[in-house]
Amino acid sequence: MRQYLYAYLQQAASAELPYLTASFRRADLGKEFDLVAADYHAQLLVPSLAKASAGQGRTWLRLLTSFYPEAPLPEIALWFAHRHLPTHFTLVFALSLQRVGFVLLEVQTMFLHLQLRDQLSAAIRLGFLGPLEGHRLQHDFYAVFDQLLATSTGLDYQQATRTAFLLEAAQGLHADLYSKLFQN
Repeated sequence: MRQYLYAYLQQAASAELPYLTASFRRADLGKEFDLVAADYHAQLLVPSLAKASAGQGRTWLRLLTSFYPEAPLPEIALWFAHRHLPTHFTLVFALSLQRVGFVLLEVQTMFLHLQLRDQLSAAIRLGFLGPLEGHRLQHDFYAVFDQLLATSTGLDYQQATRTAFLLEAAQGLHADLYSKLFQN
């Protein structure tokens, strides 16, 4: 489980954090962000992951808009709709938190925390881990965040790489499973 979580977090750091960072730095939604969003959408090759990302992005944006009604968050949804692009979670997460005043390091750390928490939560729901062991693993992996952030913070989205090919292959087969454990 530790090896899986480490591989998963490495994948998130090398493939997602460069896009998250680029989105945060281009939150003005200018032409540079057009390239980031189009590139991110094109690299999501697994349909179930792309669909889940868009759904999570829409939900996140609605939630944050309810918390920060004065922030210019509806502009984000309009931007994506105008370009006929899905509101992918990684991009929307960065854009929205930048607009409400978070700093980049906080956004990156929170993103890694969410990625780790989601994996551990799924393992607990499946009965693979107990809650206590899940919390212990979560605490242990916080020490890895600094290393992951150090290796990915300087990367722009054009340098994003996928590092866990077996995870990608397994995720690609999700739609073909006879019985799905979770609905995305």
